[in-house]
Amino acid sequence: MRTAYSVETVRAAERALMARLPEGALMQRAAAGLAAACAGLLGRVSGSRVVLLVGSGDNGGDALYAGARLARRGAGVTAVLLAPGRTHAAGLAALRRAGGRTVPADRGEEAIARARLVVDGIVGIGGKGGLRPDAARLAEAVARSGAAVVAVDLPSGVDADTGEVRGAALRADLTVTFGAYKPGLLVDPAREYAGVVRFVGIGIEPLPADAVLQALQHADVARLLPAPEAESDKYRRGVVGIAAGSARYPGAAVLAVSGALRGGAGAVRYVGPAGDTVLARFPETLVSDAGPAKAGRVQAWVTGPGAGDDAATVAEVLATDVPVLLDADGLRLADPDTVRGRTAPTLMTPHAGEAAALLGVRREEVEAARLAAVRELAARYRATVLLKGSTTLVAGPGGGPVRANPTGTPWLATAGSGDVLSGLAGSLLAAGLDPLDAGSAAAYLHGLAGRFAAQGAPVGAHDVAARIPEAWRSVRG
Repeated sequence: MRTAYSVETVRAAERALMARLPEGALMQRAAAGLAAACAGLLGRVSGSRVVLLVGSGDNGGDALYAGARLARRGAGVTAVLLAPGRTHAAGLAALRRAGGRTVPADRGEEAIARARLVVDGIVGIGGKGGLRPDAARLAEAVARSGAAVVAVDLPSGVDADTGEVRGAALRADLTVTFGAYKPGLLVDPAREYAGVVRFVGIGIEPLPADAVLQALQHADVARLLPAPEAESDKYRRGVVGIAAGSARYPGAAVLAVSGALRGGAGAVRYVGPAGDTVLARFPETLVSDAGPAKAGRVQAWVTGPGAGDDAATVAEVLATDVPVLLDADGLRLADPDTVRGRTAPTLMTPHAGEAAALLGVRREEVEAARLAAVRELAARYRATVLLKGSTTLVAGPGGGPVRANPTGTPWLATAGSGDVLSGLAGSLLAAGLDPLDAGSAAAYLHGLAGRFAAQGAPVGAHDVAARIPEAWRSVRG
């Protein structure tokens, strides 16, 4: 599992370690890892032109020491000093001893134009807001140059704690982060600026348990997935109810059922006006023409996809005493006080537009501050919230680490994809997973299935559903 910590936590751990080490030892560890990553990206170090963008903080010191190591291996290293009077003195001396040169910021664009590699050491993890004008000008020059970019700890101009980008920022091909992941490296829009993230341990591990963010990996998801035992039958494995679809949107019911059938529960009950359409595609579905309360035993309900204006069915589902997943129209039709007052768990799965409507803000505000939005929704509705998007986030109502999903592909932005995810997550709820785990595991499998289905080409939601078993097998090994 990738675990991300706040700037405050990371700095406290660094201070505690530095008190036990010789002066400068921690920076040397970071610089060694940074230099190795740069050398790996360059391939041939000797003769390569490297530009360091050096600010006034420790990030600048890391860049200078790493640049000195590259210079000793034959690279031509130039440091662009954005704050000459506050440059890390020992790092600057090390670079000069190794044969590196320095130029002021107003000559930086000329050096960048000739560079093969640019190292971003402008702003550290404590930076807030976008880049200042002189740094922003250099970032634009880097983008024009075509040089490879390595960011020190995280790209300058992004917020380490929130993943927000409030102004000009530098885009990296590779980010070398030290000691701990920072939330901004795992959450868009900042994640998009980070490129590939490489972790370098510097000895501050293990960190306290109060992580801000978690990103599950294959082994974590494998431990969550249900598996039938010798004595299992379809009812012991769980039954998920799907109350979805309408005369206008029967396909939503079909897609939700398709995800649910591949999600680990033993059976799927369908309630709604699209029963004939569902049976035509999936004859194994248990279809009822009664309402949710009379459909038979279920361990979890999914409601909302394609529901149109059927608020009565949504209300009937919310009145049950089993876990409920609310998606799509169900998010709009559900009474907020009813959701907050439920004693059984609720999992809400909005995309950014739906989240914005629930919060009473503009969609752009949600997309710019995804971490804050998912936390606010979970707290306001006393529910677990899965916020879909370029970075899918899952937050519980009681606080604690937010889960960031690392799988997926932009091709998943297609009609009906969310209906498949809802069915899949609902099936995991019925199989016994708690909402945080069900949402996290479903997002992970859904993202993998999307990758397998797409392989660089457009896909439909039905293609994604069909590849869920392959994703499941991939995770379970």
